[in-house]
Amino acid sequence: MSTILENNNNKHKIVYNQYESELQLPRIMQLIENDLSEPYSVYTYRYFIHNWPNLCFLAKDGDKYVGVIICKLDRHKDRLRGYIAMLAVANTHRKMSIGSNLVKMAIKVMKEMNADEVVLETEYTNLGALGLYQRLGFIKDKRLHRYYLNGVDAFRLKLFCKTMV
Repeated sequence: MSTILENNNNKHKIVYNQYESELQLPRIMQLIENDLSEPYSVYTYRYFIHNWPNLCFLAKDGDKYVGVIICKLDRHKDRLRGYIAMLAVANTHRKMSIGSNLVKMAIKVMKEMNADEVVLETEYTNLGALGLYQRLGFIKDKRLHRYYLNGVDAFRLKLFCKTMV
């Protein structure tokens, strides 16, 4: 699965692909480590990527990885719940809709897999992420006090994929 999108100023041709092989893992880890506050071991990445490779998407500009999203989909109580574990976009490629496009691609696949909802956590101070997810229809579900290792609170955000009856 490959999708090519150009950003508005035509300087960049961003190509989006599903995860393909373990050879991509070092670049995925580097992108995420540069962007997220939580440290993850290689085993965390492998847990998500090996169990749900169809829910990991990468964005490339030429031969450089500039964005990644890593997700899962499994049962939570009586619902099929998608979970966005990690989303990162290189600082040099922000404000080009790469993060939005990656999230939309992942949500589309989760909906095709019959997800009832999609959830994630983000730092309550991360206004960029909060804005991105709210523009995509996510709502604040709850505040999680001292959720991250750095002591910062998080918001759990939720997107309902089906009409609630």
